[in-house]
Amino acid sequence: VAMAATRSVMRAVRVFEFGGPEVLKLQSDVLVPVPKENQVLIKVHACGVNPVETYIRSGTYARKPALPYTPGSDVAGVIESVGEHVTAFKKGDRVFTLETLSGGYAEYAVAAANRVFPLPDKLDFVQGAAIGVPYFTAYRALFQKGCAKAGESVLVHGASGGVGLAACQIARACGLKVLGTAGSEEGMNVILRNGAHQAFNHRDPNYTERIKECTGPGGVDIIIEMLSNVNLDADLQLLSRAGRVMVVGCRGRIEINPRDTMSKESSIIGVSLFLASEEERHECATAVLDGIEAGWLKPVVGLEYPLEKVAQAHKDIINSSGARGKMVLLL
Repeated sequence: VAMAATRSVMRAVRVFEFGGPEVLKLQSDVLVPVPKENQVLIKVHACGVNPVETYIRSGTYARKPALPYTPGSDVAGVIESVGEHVTAFKKGDRVFTLETLSGGYAEYAVAAANRVFPLPDKLDFVQGAAIGVPYFTAYRALFQKGCAKAGESVLVHGASGGVGLAACQIARACGLKVLGTAGSEEGMNVILRNGAHQAFNHRDPNYTERIKECTGPGGVDIIIEMLSNVNLDADLQLLSRAGRVMVVGCRGRIEINPRDTMSKESSIIGVSLFLASEEERHECATAVLDGIEAGWLKPVVGLEYPLEKVAQAHKDIINSSGARGKMVLLL
């Protein structure tokens, strides 16, 4: 009897229980997944690390994957093979993803073909791993949920991380006045190089007064908020009439006075890329690919880690003193 072909194995990070960064286990004997119909297998060169992956890993997030699982969604690499009915890609194509089915912290990942996009030659794989979640989230926050228009002002609160820099680049390219905050001199310089007209240090005790001086009595039209559990109360004081705070990130609770929304008829709007419809994702993808082609979409990569150092990456993305671009794992 002919033996079935033995499936090859790969290195991948596995989570067997929810908990701290130490539950991330690098294993070298994980089976390489096989793409089914309308799926592709990608040889991963780099994978983005997002704060949401630390929340999911801890077990405190609304979404709990079945254990064990491999974290990671936005990878960049090369198509290794394609499942049935896939016509958009072939073996050898350079691609980046918005999400994967098998998990991105691995040498190979399976993704639905409609969540995979061509990676132009002008961007390397590390930059490719910094596109998916940050740019789609930033576009959704600004336009699909925030209804941003050219001529309006936007404050990106926590602008030096992956989503923040994406928001600065997109807003600037679309004709908004862009203000950004960061926690270090270096972070402020990064956001000024990436579309912000003005930068503020959110460690300066008077920084909100400085923002008010800059916006004048009118206030700011939109705030893209990465740390709403710290900033939401102050954000409501900075808004214009009919201004809106887009809640992109949150790490806990906060007390606010709802009257602050009444005095300006302002809005607090949650943003979740996970809830985007197929049409909305297509719109995000079109805008992102257009930005790459036009040249204003240039992913900024921050800290880079080998796969062995994944636990350290998870610690650093939550505890670092100030982001400077998108954190990426290298394979």
